Amino acid sequence: MNKTIRRASVFCLLLVLALLVRVTWVQFYDGQALADDKNNRRTVMQQYAHPLGDIIVGGKAVTGSAKTDTDSDLAYKRTYTDGSLYSAVTGYTSQVYGSTQLESLYQGVLDGTDNRIKNPVDLLTGKSTKPGDVITTVDPGVQKAAYKALGDKKGAAVAVDPETGKILGMVSTPSYDPSTISGSGSSDASAWKKLAADKDQPTLNRALKQALPPGSTFKLVVASAALENGLYKSVDERTDSPNPYLLPGTRTYLKNESASAPCENATLRTALQYSCNNVFGKIAAELGEKKLKAMADKFGFDNAKQDVPVRAAQSVYPSGMDDAQTALTGIGQFDVTATPLQMAMVSATLSNDGLQASPHMVSEVTDADGDTVKSFADSDTERVVSASTAKQLRSAMETVVDEGTGTNARISGATVGGKTGTAQHGENNSQTPYAWFTSYAKDDSSGKSVAVAVVVEQSDAARSEVSGNGLAAPIAQAMMKAALKS
Repeated sequence: MNKTIRRASVFCLLLVLALLVRVTWVQFYDGQALADDKNNRRTVMQQYAHPLGDIIVGGKAVTGSAKTDTDSDLAYKRTYTDGSLYSAVTGYTSQVYGSTQLESLYQGVLDGTDNRIKNPVDLLTGKSTKPGDVITTVDPGVQKAAYKALGDKKGAAVAVDPETGKILGMVSTPSYDPSTISGSGSSDASAWKKLAADKDQPTLNRALKQALPPGSTFKLVVASAALENGLYKSVDERTDSPNPYLLPGTRTYLKNESASAPCENATLRTALQYSCNNVFGKIAAELGEKKLKAMADKFGFDNAKQDVPVRAAQSVYPSGMDDAQTALTGIGQFDVTATPLQMAMVSATLSNDGLQASPHMVSEVTDADGDTVKSFADSDTERVVSASTAKQLRSAMETVVDEGTGTNARISGATVGGKTGTAQHGENNSQTPYAWFTSYAKDDSSGKSVAVAVVVEQSDAARSEVSGNGLAAPIAQAMMKAALKS
């Protein structure tokens, strides 16, 4: 009998222990998983129980919080100052539709749940902590200049400090006001439905998230490869370039936009000035895919995880091509794609003597008291091309602006270099081409510099009037002026 009782007691004890283990597991593991579940209403209620921290531009908050209707269980909702102007920087945070970009990446800081901004007592007690702020590198003057200049056009623009990699401006149009979708009411649902149905995708950050054929702006990368690999020693050395150029292994000739341009056997300087396709198609074929890809990758085309801190889409130089296809990549066509950020980095690198600084748009994160929780120092630079190559290409880019296809980017009192591009769009170029411009400017008196890239996907201009100089260069000029003046 005693033996039976002992066995029963041991069995009951094991059941109790198993129950305690299960309770502990549910409380500390499953409970935390439930608390972290994005569909947990209590989590959302806690997030919006108090005002959120802010995203700061130029020392001022471009976000805020407002009391919601009294019948809502969410006490506050996100508000935005000049929301359409800064949406490409902030992204959105919504009570219903989640969050994107900086709002998403720093959600814990902005709602006070990030352990980095909690004091030891709050960590022990689980008490809510006042939220922190996110300080950006964006210059409001540059941002406003870009937004105004883009206007009703569909496109994007990025401005970067060549020496530090700080993103000074980033605009994508058409834009949207995140305030219209931040709540949970019927008007927010209606606004969200309208945004989702818009074929122009206002919520897409074209500056970071969309890689397109860069057209002739990519000729800067090809020219860099030609000089770095010793194909030509100088931008003023004549090339061996028949006009038009017969694509290898085909009966197709690569022609130039202007039949009267002096492109036959042109120097690299002249070829950039007049954007000679025959020159760069032949250079690409002579260098070959591997050397061109190596150069493109050094500029950043191989970076599938470019975080600024928002992750940018990858810019691509393709592989596995025949000679004719490789020649077409020399003019930024075939399967070459680039984001505006990437093309801004090309100009920034050449402006900075061939050294590239990693782009970033957050300088620091602070707690509720304004104390720095994390700072983002300017990154170390990496050598992409030699100082000699960078100097020669700057000289050629300045010729493009002074005498060539980029005259609309000129700025009084500043040295400006640039490269235009018009990229084919659609099968057999059946749709409106993309207009590109990438450039840098340096103030002649202060030495301050900036690099910019602009792409215009669609405008009200006639197809025959679509060009990098006509559409994109004036936008870049406005941004560079603002950056040098600030």
